[in-house]
Amino acid sequence: MAVGRTFAYARVSTLGQSVDAQLHEIQAAGFTIPDYRIVSETVSGSVAARQRPEFRRLIDRLEPGDILVVTKLDRLGRDAMDVAATVDDLAKIPVRLYCLALGGIDLSSSSGQLTMNVLNAVAQFERDLLRERTHAGLAAARQKGKRLGRPRALTPELEAEAHASLRNGEAVASIARRFKVSRATISRLK
Repeated sequence: MAVGRTFAYARVSTLGQSVDAQLHEIQAAGFTIPDYRIVSETVSGSVAARQRPEFRRLIDRLEPGDILVVTKLDRLGRDAMDVAATVDDLAKIPVRLYCLALGGIDLSSSSGQLTMNVLNAVAQFERDLLRERTHAGLAAARQKGKRLGRPRALTPELEAEAHASLRNGEAVASIARRFKVSRATISRLK
């Protein structure tokens, strides 16, 4: 595959942040990228890469043999599955993806794929552990008699009062206004 053009993608989460440090890091790593091939945006990492406007435009510009440089994997997304899907999408073009935080490894190479697989396995393991701890914590709370979920909108006394109003034929909207709750809360009491 012929060596193509080199692009950089830099992302920050909030307007008060700057991509300057990322661009400096890319330059310090030896990449010389013209300004018109530097794509940056301000968007939360929780937004999937394919849903980010500038990243979508970047994908449209990339051609087989091009190189994309990022400073860290979290610039592509916080979720390991989103990052893996993005790396996979880039490999289909095919574009080489260099991540400086991983020693400048090309994630489309064999060793890069191995690195991605290990990172994905660790991320899945952490998700599974978190799920297990959450379920164990919820079970322990239930065992202690704690009520889980959202707090009740009405105390048992106010619920009884609302029930009486419903039995007397008062309108749901009127009862909801009086108790300062939603109509749905009163409707659920029926």
